[in-house]
Amino acid sequence: MPSYDESCAECFVLTFKEGLLSPVAHDLRLVVGRFRIDVEDAGITARFDTSSLRVDAPMKDGSPLPGALSAADKDKIAAQIRDEVLHASRYPEARFTSSSVVLRADGGHDLTGSLTLHGVTRVIHAQTRLLHGRQGLELALHQPDFGIAPFKAMLGTLKVQPDVKVLVVV
Repeated sequence: MPSYDESCAECFVLTFKEGLLSPVAHDLRLVVGRFRIDVEDAGITARFDTSSLRVDAPMKDGSPLPGALSAADKDKIAAQIRDEVLHASRYPEARFTSSSVVLRADGGHDLTGSLTLHGVTRVIHAQTRLLHGRQGLELALHQPDFGIAPFKAMLGTLKVQPDVKVLVVV
């Protein structure tokens, strides 16, 4: 049965800014640097290393802004996400286990399963779609549903929206 990891698949997390000072900030595309997705007859299991998140690119209107952040800024942001938002030392892994995988006529799949993130497990429903011969998934997650307080700075005048998007392509 197929298995996927960061060498042959991609996993991104998109964050979106809000607040009074949001015009001077950036939306971000984060990349998960270590993960494994196993597809078996019994279903799908996936594990994502929360300490491997790094800033891939600042974004504006859905497009990357190369050079908008220095390497040091990217490292600082990634450390804040790992340490202050995800608490990766305490919750080193996000885990998904499917309970139902249904192939649709269009080649995509309807998925239902349990996602454990930040020590909280929730049932989620998602759909994949066929993209140029690969399966792609886009999933909106509401951080507070998993006990995660979205990042904020400068007395809340700059913050990350509670909803993030997770993109996985295998």
